[in-house]
Amino acid sequence: MFDDFFDNDWMKKTNATAPAINVIENDTEYKVEVAAPGMNKEDFNVHVDESGNLVIAMEKKSDNEDKDKKGRYLRREFSYTKFQQTLILPEDVVKDTINACMCDGVLRIELPRKAPEPKDKNMKVIEIK
Repeated sequence: MFDDFFDNDWMKKTNATAPAINVIENDTEYKVEVAAPGMNKEDFNVHVDESGNLVIAMEKKSDNEDKDKKGRYLRREFSYTKFQQTLILPEDVVKDTINACMCDGVLRIELPRKAPEPKDKNMKVIEIK
């Protein structure tokens, strides 16, 4: 079931410069990792949209310049990077407790899962007459 939500082969083809994304699943949570070297947390906007999807947006403007000693530009490059990815979240994600952190050039988003309901709750005893 998880693969239906996060397994999107089309994502590779939409943007050749899109950052690499890992999705990890365990019993208690899903983790999304976005490769973002040179970025900082202010460059990202992570939110759950009105449809309940996880939206990861990144925008970075940089101004790299090399000057000689007199201050005349020998080279000046402007760079602009923008990226947005929307992930459909599985039903068992607790959306109110999603958190994210930026560490060592990787944006990490933790998506806690609801604890599975015990199967005994669904059991119905039938009286034998």
